[in-house]
Amino acid sequence: MAGKFTVSLDKIIQEFKLETIYIPKSAEEILIDEADVTRPGLQLMGFYEYFNPERIQIIGKMEFAYLSTIDEETRFQRLDTLMSQRIPALVISRELPYFAEMLELAKKYGVPLLRSKESTSNFIAGLIAFLNVNLAPRITRHGVLIEIYGEGVFITGESGVGKSETAIELVKRGHRLVADDAVEIRKVSNISLVGSSPDNIRHFLELRGIGIINARRLFGIGAVKNTEKIELIVEMEQWNPEKIYDRMGVDTQFVTLLGVKVPSLTIPVRPGRNLAVILEVAAMNNRQKKMGYNAATDLLDHLGLDMESKEVVKDYDVF
Repeated sequence: MAGKFTVSLDKIIQEFKLETIYIPKSAEEILIDEADVTRPGLQLMGFYEYFNPERIQIIGKMEFAYLSTIDEETRFQRLDTLMSQRIPALVISRELPYFAEMLELAKKYGVPLLRSKESTSNFIAGLIAFLNVNLAPRITRHGVLIEIYGEGVFITGESGVGKSETAIELVKRGHRLVADDAVEIRKVSNISLVGSSPDNIRHFLELRGIGIINARRLFGIGAVKNTEKIELIVEMEQWNPEKIYDRMGVDTQFVTLLGVKVPSLTIPVRPGRNLAVILEVAAMNNRQKKMGYNAATDLLDHLGLDMESKEVVKDYDVF
């Protein structure tokens, strides 16, 4: 797993259309590496136990009201103590006016002073979601990510097994391509993985015998998507007549990526198999399982057989 990631303050300013009141240097040079934010109500009253100075600080209506009730000298001291922590940025929500002391101390300690039109709660929720995605732990894996009936399916397998060709067939059938060849996978929560394509190869596909194509140009904007939650991992492999493949689907297999378990399937490839249709069925069946229905166990119930479903977890330390 890679180390800690950062996002520039410039991206945050552009994403949330923040007003720049003061910034000590180029916003692209100011890097944020903490996904949580803080409303410094307790800190403005002098309590700094467990305070994390690496978080962006948000001044909302309550903090502003409190600062308005104290005298100018006390307000200066409280803000001086906060700014002296070298916080990465101070953002005022609701387009509230800023105190003269804020601008003076921002210049003194080199703290960016910004302002948002959004309500405090909405701005904090949006900012945390944005930071969680951009600062999430991530890995890059070889494969194809495609959205099939709203399910993000990550197709893996050895080079030449037919991943890109299957992706093209699925795009022709109305599904959407997210990434080909290199899939950047981010852990956005303890239970969720989101996949995307590196910017420099986004929407491009490699087809042996044809070369590089641009799926967006060929099939239109509706055929591609920038990001998608990974709901199912499908490993494509050449058919091995000596291997016993699952014919019932009673057991639920998982692959662990970045500590998150994702349902997985192994699909054998051989001439005559329509892989695009198989993956469509796999995506729909995976959705049914998430909704509580398993066709294999239903059939066993109809046959009067008793077989408990078991989870088989397939761990890869390299992830």
